[in-house]
Amino acid sequence: MGWFEGISSILLILLVVLVVIPLISVVFLYFLDRHQKQHAILRNFPILGRMRYILEKVGPEFRQYLFDDDHAGKPFNREDFLHIVLPGKYLGNVIGFGSKRDFNEAGFYIRNAMFTKQVDELHVDTEERIHTKKYVMDADNLFSRKEHTEEVDINPWLLSEDDAVVIGANCREPFHVRSLVGQSAMSYGALGKNAITALSKGIGMAKGSWMNTGEGGISEHHLAGKTDLIAQIGSGLFGYRTKDGEFSWEKLAEKAAMPHVKAFELKLAQGAKTRGGHVEAEKVTEEIANIRNIEPFITINSPNRFRQFDDFPTLFDFIEKIREHGGLPVGIKIVVGSPQDADELAAYMKESGKGPDFISIDGAEGGTGATFQDLADGVGLPIHSGLVLLQDALVRHGVRDRVKIIASGKIITPDRAAVMLALGADLINIARGFMISVGCIMAQRCHSNDCPAGVATTNPKLQNGLIVDEKKYRVTNYIVSMREGLFRVAAAAGLDSPTKLSSEHIVYKDAYGRVFSVEELEKK
Repeated sequence: MGWFEGISSILLILLVVLVVIPLISVVFLYFLDRHQKQHAILRNFPILGRMRYILEKVGPEFRQYLFDDDHAGKPFNREDFLHIVLPGKYLGNVIGFGSKRDFNEAGFYIRNAMFTKQVDELHVDTEERIHTKKYVMDADNLFSRKEHTEEVDINPWLLSEDDAVVIGANCREPFHVRSLVGQSAMSYGALGKNAITALSKGIGMAKGSWMNTGEGGISEHHLAGKTDLIAQIGSGLFGYRTKDGEFSWEKLAEKAAMPHVKAFELKLAQGAKTRGGHVEAEKVTEEIANIRNIEPFITINSPNRFRQFDDFPTLFDFIEKIREHGGLPVGIKIVVGSPQDADELAAYMKESGKGPDFISIDGAEGGTGATFQDLADGVGLPIHSGLVLLQDALVRHGVRDRVKIIASGKIITPDRAAVMLALGADLINIARGFMISVGCIMAQRCHSNDCPAGVATTNPKLQNGLIVDEKKYRVTNYIVSMREGLFRVAAAAGLDSPTKLSSEHIVYKDAYGRVFSVEELEKK
């Protein structure tokens, strides 16, 4: 009977594990919920109320994967996400059957030419090929996917030397850019070291582009890929301050002497947060605190603006002083709030003969690691409106040729970038597109240090999931695909280079099917 007793013991254990323990747990939770005093739902509906909170917690994930259609998700829908992931991972961006765009909605369209350009007629540098890796799908079944990586050499799709965009032509060391697309400002601290390193190496491998350091200062991770850097200075002066919080000209000179630093940018505003930055205390590690010259593990809230200036005359004087000390081009990052703001900026540039070498203009739809809902949703103009206002003001006051414009704000595909270039931008900044290329799944936990993909976190355990030597190739592939797409769109418009896109190459169709030129829109 020993075998019978053995089976009985196993059944008893299973009964305890599967029935008794869960039943005790449910009873415990029932009385716990019934007698707690914080949540009315739990007091009135023990257990059932707890299920409600669980569903509320996982609701965003369920909607993203099960309920949202391809165009319903925010801030980026599933189509947007795939337009970044597929080129980065597979070097593929070919679709079948037709577009999913809603052509009844209002929007900009690129004018296709009757006689387009052939590939061999494009004014493009494809000589020095880029060595990268891409994924190849072997099998994609319902419950399994099998794929492998292959090494490939691809065209860089760089601007020719003649078409290179020159920032700060009158500076001691102008910045020559041969890629129309680069990485917008993302700080080390907002993003972890693996993410920053993968971005730096990926952009460096792509050649000809740039990486904006964000307002958190220059780290060794930004330098890992030996790519060109635009060093951003925020109102908190991180990396450019004394312990007392004053601006340090010595630290500025140190940064200017770094061979990969090509320009400085003063951050006056950012799309989703038209104020200073915010970083939670747990993200401020000792390494990050050392780079920023602040105390570790203390929440950072940058001032709303620089204390060094409070109007255009003092701003322009500060720009002049930075340019003199560093010898590099100096720009400003802004969000346009009204026609008057753009006009005042351009008017003072005309009046003073001074001003920035470039203007990074972000739209209200731009992203951030952490901000407040009221600022993200209600303050500042979207990029389409702001860019047109800025371009118009600079041209009207006769100072457009003195400054380059870098546009940003959810510009993640070549066609969107082409529209921005046609509206007046010289270059394009991308942030979240690059985040997705290194693994971001849009969990929207950037502010919490709990990013599950290891991108927007300084948690060592979570960062460990992001493999630099794998993600760097996705960054390279994404940026090169963007550049190739811009040349493809330019060819369709009858141009041999996307640098020649202008307002005459796009039209605006409203919801009623009426078509307007950009000039006609500006008059409305």
